[in-house]
Amino acid sequence: MNITFRQMRYFIAVAEIRSISGGAASVGISQSAVTDAIRFIEAELGCEMFARHARGVILTREGQQFLRHARKIVDAMNDIRGGIAQNTDEVSGTLKVGATPTVTGYFLPDLLARYRQAFPSVKVAIVEEKSDYIEHMLVNGEIDLAILVVPGLTRPEALDHDVLLRSDMRVWMAPAHRLSDQESFSLAELADEPLIDINREELQLVSSAVWQRQPVHSRPAYRSASVEAIRGLVGTNAGLAILPDLLYRPWSLDGDRILAKRTRDQLPTFDIGLVWRRLTRQSEAATLFMEAARGKRVLR
Repeated sequence: MNITFRQMRYFIAVAEIRSISGGAASVGISQSAVTDAIRFIEAELGCEMFARHARGVILTREGQQFLRHARKIVDAMNDIRGGIAQNTDEVSGTLKVGATPTVTGYFLPDLLARYRQAFPSVKVAIVEEKSDYIEHMLVNGEIDLAILVVPGLTRPEALDHDVLLRSDMRVWMAPAHRLSDQESFSLAELADEPLIDINREELQLVSSAVWQRQPVHSRPAYRSASVEAIRGLVGTNAGLAILPDLLYRPWSLDGDRILAKRTRDQLPTFDIGLVWRRLTRQSEAATLFMEAARGKRVLR
């Protein structure tokens, strides 16, 4: 395999920003050079790393797998280049992090893997519960930090948060759908379409906000707590779903293609935030986790 360290860096930048032009700007290189690097990686591995759309790119399944490996390699190379600034064994203790099911399934695993690699002596415990109970545990000091969907916190007077990710909402549909050839459309055009709703507490607020300015729309034809079930229904053209890009994959488990389309209406974003109790002195393990979550280089 002839993929270079530099090409991996370019790939990671595009994957994190979800834009070739944005990734090129973040690493200070021309867009054509980044495009060439991605094409080389795809040719070398024999599969597409990104699915392209009008507003940017999103990782394919193979792209997600390569991203995990590329990050490990880049982190290891940075260790070799810069040396180890401190013994990671010196950072120890137990860190308790609360999260909702969507966060643990689609956002947390990669962050945890990178943190554990940097600080192997820290024992990280994940508490997965509903958002309001996670907030209760934070306020009572039962957990150190949380990663939750924000806004929507029920105890803003006691908690602070930083937004870590803003994910656009788009309309999922099958290629066979009557609107699949349109670049975009209004919510009003979807009023009579069968809607597939997600029955997850942390997604209900943003899902309801989508329709606030559109008083006429049909009741959900299907409702499920399973994202995979929704993908399957959309892929067989049983209806439409309006969900965050974070959850989007261009295929169902059965291999049916799924498209993601933008609306001409401005939709709310699905925001994930790092949450902590105000006026709390954090442990070293918690402080380093906060830095990692905010995208800062973890000091080692």
